[in-house]
Amino acid sequence: MAKIKNINGTSDNNCGCGSWLNHYYKNGGYKYEYCCEDKCVNKDLVGAHVQKDGSTDNSWYIIPLCKAHNASTTALEIGSRTLVSANKALTCEKK
Repeated sequence: MAKIKNINGTSDNNCGCGSWLNHYYKNGGYKYEYCCEDKCVNKDLVGAHVQKDGSTDNSWYIIPLCKAHNASTTALEIGSRTLVSANKALTCEKK
């Protein structure tokens, strides 16, 4: 099972996709109806900035989470769901 942790304090970051949730969908993510936390069925999704938990990979990623899980300070299980890079130079601003 993959685990992620939220990167708190990123709400001021902008993306030309209109929202970070749109960024996720436009850049290769599946269109989820529910929060990507394994046991959650909430539908109030946002594009959450996360990092892989327990990894040496310090990259930032986007994944759809509900507002409650987006505020979480503990590691979350997401199974095999796809993470999309938050690096705009590699995604939506790629030339």
